[in-house]
Amino acid sequence: MLNAADLPDDIDALKAMLVASEARNLRKDERIERLEKLVAAFKQAAFGRKSEKSDPDQFELALEDLETAITAVHAEEEADTPVARRSAKPRAVNRGALPKHLPRIEEVIEPESLTCACGSCMHCIGEDVSERLDIVPAQFRVIVTRRPKYACRTCTDGVVQGEPMERQWSERHWRTCRRG
Repeated sequence: MLNAADLPDDIDALKAMLVASEARNLRKDERIERLEKLVAAFKQAAFGRKSEKSDPDQFELALEDLETAITAVHAEEEADTPVARRSAKPRAVNRGALPKHLPRIEEVIEPESLTCACGSCMHCIGEDVSERLDIVPAQFRVIVTRRPKYACRTCTDGVVQGEPMERQWSERHWRTCRRG
């Protein structure tokens, strides 16, 4: 459907759009008429007075005519629709973001030592955050694991971070994996 804001202000352009729309409607009416005739002919062949005397291969021919007509209609409709309308919206993908309404349990994994090899104290420069869904019977919750990154301000020995946790799999998961 067209919005009033999308329409041009030029009267000649509006007339051209109206003529194109009428032509499109005429073509659609002709297609509908043609398809109705094909359906009526098929019904006559299948259920008419002499339907029992006719060859079953004739039904297949009628079906082929219907299929070719439907294919032609679909091709014409695709040619009529503008490219902007034809392109489908990309599907919204929600990877990694768990719903905000679920309760969260935060775990912070610190490195073993916050003292640099040079003897000075390390300062937090960032963190890796991962979320995983934990299912407690009749309750969902999100376990957030934070692993802060520490670096020394006096030397450039690198970044220290707590070791990543191993994935924790439920018994049910292992049972389904073994069957597989």
